[in-house]
Amino acid sequence: MNTKRKLRTPFFVVNPKAYLYGEKALSLAQAADALAEKHDIDILFTVQHVDVTKIRQATEHIFITVQHLDGIQVGRGMGYILPEALSEAGVDATFLNHAEHQMELGELVKAIKRSDELGILTIACADSIEEARAIALLSPDVMVCEPTALIGTGQASDDSYKIETNKVVREINPDILMLQAAGISSVKDVEDALLTGADGTGGTSGIVCATDPADIMRQMIEKVVEIKEGQAVK
Repeated sequence: MNTKRKLRTPFFVVNPKAYLYGEKALSLAQAADALAEKHDIDILFTVQHVDVTKIRQATEHIFITVQHLDGIQVGRGMGYILPEALSEAGVDATFLNHAEHQMELGELVKAIKRSDELGILTIACADSIEEARAIALLSPDVMVCEPTALIGTGQASDDSYKIETNKVVREINPDILMLQAAGISSVKDVEDALLTGADGTGGTSGIVCATDPADIMRQMIEKVVEIKEGQAVK
């Protein structure tokens, strides 16, 4: 079993989904990498599968994260994403069961198991408190508890939902890190997510659809750094 890269808190996720690819994705990833180095903070950057090698070779500090993998073994599996191929290419983490790429329970179980075997961090998504309870039993490394209706709207989850999902998951497995990232579109949203108890936050459209994606990303990450330094002082 390969060793997973340690993820420190609070962390930040830049998740371009299918908005960016190729050179534009590379440029933003390099900007994130520079911020990760400057502030000594962990940043996960999700990439298109075809961009893994290019971005891995051009960065040193960010966690290269893919948007999905399949729990298959080497051999048959036409059209599926082989975990070994991602591991060899230098992938650090993967999202699983996102609302835009949902998985059956059996598929999710296999994907988490294979990721564990290969040292790939798993970020499992749930769209309700009930689903969060069920997925927490599978012990992913990180959980995202986003109401599907808020994804991409620019409207963040309310504080009570964040607090309740954090509580529910931690009661089942306190080792799971909590990512609250639904509708994060401003620096204030980043602050709210972390101050309500999340281990990390991040954004998609709030960053990549901005007039200057690198600048809004910088502002959000600097807020995470500010909170991290405040926690250290305490």
